[in-house]
Amino acid sequence: MADITDIKSILYTEKSLGLQEEGYIVIQTSDKMTKNKLKEVLREYFGVNPIKINSLKARGKRKRFRGFEGKRDNYKKFYVKLPEGTQIESLAV
Repeated sequence: MADITDIKSILYTEKSLGLQEEGYIVIQTSDKMTKNKLKEVLREYFGVNPIKINSLKARGKRKRFRGFEGKRDNYKKFYVKLPEGTQIESLAV
């Protein structure tokens, strides 16, 4: 069962806004999310059937803050192609 809480955020960067004009949205999720789970979440919660999903896995960087070393979380980015004319209202800019 897919869970919407695995979605961390929708990315609104210069690149992702350019891709939105072509029908793509960029979603950042936990590293446990898979393409099939994301497709399930988009169908269940948003009523959208994506055409294509590409994924990118990013490792967390090691950072130092005031002498203490830490590590950021690993995450995945998904580039989701939506059908033409389809838009997710809660995600619209």
